[in-house]
Amino acid sequence: MPHQIILTDQAPAPIGPYSQAVKAGNTVYVSGQIPLDAAGQLVGEGDVAAQTHQVLRNLSAVLAAAGLALTDVVKCSIFVKDLGNFATINQIYGTYFGETAAPARETVEVSRLPRDVEVEISCIAVQV
Repeated sequence: MPHQIILTDQAPAPIGPYSQAVKAGNTVYVSGQIPLDAAGQLVGEGDVAAQTHQVLRNLSAVLAAAGLALTDVVKCSIFVKDLGNFATINQIYGTYFGETAAPARETVEVSRLPRDVEVEISCIAVQV
């Protein structure tokens, strides 16, 4: 099955050999987004709330470039540097996804993330 590389200047460019997202059939796989703005500058250093908002804005921008929205997301993976920040991240995440149509997900504490950020989120979305 052929696939399409998704790239937008409304989210940070990849900082390694990967794509912002790949569309295969009606499924879009969005790479982990960290809290960089579209120019590649870190947003909210040390502020998990500001970083979470930026990550979700980046996910939205990449999805929009694929013709999708957060409402099309079926699965998210959240990686956090400190699980003690879970409540803050969860509250903000809920404002973007809500509870009635929230996608499946997992949240995992990791020892380190790129650019020493607090949070990274990837997702899978399906175009109906």
